[in-house]
Amino acid sequence: MTRETLADTLEEIALLLELKGENPFKIRAYRTGAETVAQFPGDIVALAREGKLEGIKGIGDALQQKLHELASTGSLAFHEKLKAEFPAGLFDLFDLQGLGPKKIKALHESLGVDSVVRLKALCESGEVAKLPGFGAKTAEKILEAIAFRESNADRFRLGDVAAPVEEILESLRGHPHCLRVEAAGSYRRAKETVHDVDFLVATGQPEAIIEFFVAQPWVGRVIAKGPTKASINLTSGLQCDLRAVSNAEYACALAYFTGSKEHNVAMRGRALERGYTLNEYRLAVKEGSDAPEAPVFESEAQLHRFLGLDYIAPELRENTGEIEAAAEGDLPRLVELENLRGTFHNHTVASDGKNTLEEMAAAAIEHGLQYLGIADHSKASFQANGLDEARLRAQIAEIRALNERFRAKGVKFRLFAGSEVDILKDGSLDYDDDLLGELDYVVASVHNSMTLPEAAMTERLIRAVSHPRVTMLGHLTGRLLLEREPYAVDIPAVIEACAEHGTVIELNCNPWRLDMDWRWWKYAVSKGVKCVINPDAHRTSQLEYLAFGIRLARKGWLRREDVINTLDLAVVEEWLGLDPLP
Repeated sequence: MTRETLADTLEEIALLLELKGENPFKIRAYRTGAETVAQFPGDIVALAREGKLEGIKGIGDALQQKLHELASTGSLAFHEKLKAEFPAGLFDLFDLQGLGPKKIKALHESLGVDSVVRLKALCESGEVAKLPGFGAKTAEKILEAIAFRESNADRFRLGDVAAPVEEILESLRGHPHCLRVEAAGSYRRAKETVHDVDFLVATGQPEAIIEFFVAQPWVGRVIAKGPTKASINLTSGLQCDLRAVSNAEYACALAYFTGSKEHNVAMRGRALERGYTLNEYRLAVKEGSDAPEAPVFESEAQLHRFLGLDYIAPELRENTGEIEAAAEGDLPRLVELENLRGTFHNHTVASDGKNTLEEMAAAAIEHGLQYLGIADHSKASFQANGLDEARLRAQIAEIRALNERFRAKGVKFRLFAGSEVDILKDGSLDYDDDLLGELDYVVASVHNSMTLPEAAMTERLIRAVSHPRVTMLGHLTGRLLLEREPYAVDIPAVIEACAEHGTVIELNCNPWRLDMDWRWWKYAVSKGVKCVINPDAHRTSQLEYLAFGIRLARKGWLRREDVINTLDLAVVEEWLGLDPLP
């Protein structure tokens, strides 16, 4: 039983109650309870199991009893009874972009929709379009969402697999016959989504490791098992493949199973030019070659050096020029997590965040950051409780007062007063210039009218990034990985406009976004555009998304000097045109 299971169960109860048309206050109580469980700083699972949840704001008597039952028995009768009232396939509809509880309820009650398959058939037959509140355009959008879901059905976001991957690695490292272990494949290369995860272990007892791997509690299904390799599905459906090799084979195997396929082909070609064959186990002298015998490699770095290359970081191995750069000694020194000094795009309870200013600041300090920017939504984002002018000015004053308190206590930390200002449909901004001028910085982002033609969207963004008060452009393409395609926009044109006006582009490292895409960062740097790695944190725990941002920044060939928030506080204050705090 985990914190996530408790929170997810309460959230699912809220959805079920919404489908039933229950009292909104009751629904909100379960949602509040889910948020409280997710954010609680202590061991909420242990407290629930022991029946010690009294006094926790957001968890009333009824929820206390239900959480106790769930934590102590592993199930909740009320939840199971609610689920039994609906077909299991109905819950898959919540994964479709644009479908919320009200529409799903209407589809279920009016047309008997009980699965994505049935919904697709009814959309194609025209039945959905006839429903009040739907229409042909809605049916068309639903079909597009279904097609998108089908095309990504076997893929997982990097952020969603990180925790189970680390759990598996920790478990394998604890085995007495494990000498070395690593997660390879697209996960190690920091691809934004993965199909499966490859694990590689060095061991002298492969069968013992394999038996251990397939017997763990996170295994949902054993797909295949042999003396040196096994494939399983986790309970989430993610496929994990384990291969056991000898310690002498480990370096070559790790390089091979990390990939990418295109990178490996180029590496094999380089080996052949030198008289060697390279496969997943070893580098060997090619038949008929007079090349000297290859050594046993202790690490990938030794293999790379033997082939006349500088070490190529896993994130770069996509055959996009990394081998040529490694041969010439031109690989960048990539940015690292410890280089970060602060971050700018973060939310609080003032808009749609879940923590206060003080709580966000305390979490940033705990992470070792020197500064934190607060960028709550502007008023046009009414769905996110965006701030009107009066509320924003009150928040600016609150931030100034907090900074004074930090200084009085000798805390070397600064909150910056910003805003995530909506870029309106015509490219203008959601606040007037006078108010924008009162802010320390501005993140400009698109949150609506995402179906504009490419030319109109491009013009909209260019107008926004050209505004003298805009500091950085947020999540450039608006994509939500595996859920929403990026909107149509001429990315090079926007990058060039940012270069012309000195506007920074955000690498939004929320695992659902990871936007701007890593494939564009080399081009942006070539134009002189700086990156800012922002977590778009809506709660204190999401500051940890910065780790994903670093991985994707490295994949985009970014160096410390390319990233604005690697700068120390004093330099950032100067960059923003602010006086240092007294």
